[in-house]
Amino acid sequence: MVRQVELSIDVTDAAGLDEPANVAATIVLPEPETLGSPAVVLFATPSSSYSRRYYTQEMPGPGEGAQASFHAERGSIFAALDLLGGGDSSEHDPDELDYATLTAAAHAAEQEILLRLANGVLLEGYPPVHQPVAIGMGHALGAGLTIYQQARHSSYSGIVTLGFSAIHSHPSTPPGGEPIVVAWYPRDARLDEGAEPLNARALAMAAQNGPQDAAWMSLAWGFHYDDVPQEVVAQDLQHYAAVGREDGLAEDHDAMPWNSKVTPRCAARSTLTPGVVATEAAAVTVPVLCAMGVRDLVPDPLGEPRAFGLSRSVDLFICPRMGHVHNFAGTRVLLWERIQSFGQWCAVLNAAG
Repeated sequence: MVRQVELSIDVTDAAGLDEPANVAATIVLPEPETLGSPAVVLFATPSSSYSRRYYTQEMPGPGEGAQASFHAERGSIFAALDLLGGGDSSEHDPDELDYATLTAAAHAAEQEILLRLANGVLLEGYPPVHQPVAIGMGHALGAGLTIYQQARHSSYSGIVTLGFSAIHSHPSTPPGGEPIVVAWYPRDARLDEGAEPLNARALAMAAQNGPQDAAWMSLAWGFHYDDVPQEVVAQDLQHYAAVGREDGLAEDHDAMPWNSKVTPRCAARSTLTPGVVATEAAAVTVPVLCAMGVRDLVPDPLGEPRAFGLSRSVDLFICPRMGHVHNFAGTRVLLWERIQSFGQWCAVLNAAG
């Protein structure tokens, strides 16, 4: 039977925002006798529009189960963390939440979790877990942050990018459908610094051909397969549109427990900018699993491994009948199995030196 621990971890010093800061985390623990030797700890970061409950709750749709419990039932420790400024973490000026701040806070929180595991104080009666193999994974913006964090902090023995391209993330549309033209913003630019998109001319040309309404209406095709109930799709896209507003808030609709009502705007605005973490991806040396749905934000899946030129191992997994929002899909377990096996592979590779 798995056990769940809820934490609010002080990251004030690491965040450097001159105000108290904390990161909310949920740790799902397996039965101690099922832990590997070494144990594997999966640290999971959501996208900007979701909270850590995207991983810890059973999501709606044709599939079953919650991802965190799935991994814990197979012997891995699963730790899902809200972004600083998102979910149940402390709220701050969204223009101050750049890549460096978000990842410094996440690294500090994860190190605290590992310290409590090692000292046997995370949960009363749970045995100490020494020197586990830490795997970092993130979805969409969370993946970009995971890449950045690994390059800057060397937090992990392997990383998993979910629904994100280190080359250029872009929404998929149906064959023959009108392409979506999205705004590209400089990474870490405050709203007053990057008010005009880098590709303003391309956006203007797209507008000359008529409103982009039809293209954006097709976003559901890339986010969800048709086996996901329409009311679930509608709510998900409504929330996505709400957090995409410039104020970064989503207060005017019924949010689900796995939605985040606030988003770290400074970092989130550049998620779809080409090469937003290309330099950091090129510097990653640990194994990488690039995982995505067959419809996703990755225009060229087969080219994705080229972004990680220094990595000692790069794997690619394209999950069938899966859109960008993976944990709603009927095939979600296939993705989770692939991540679970990647963690075991990293443990073996780590032991080999």
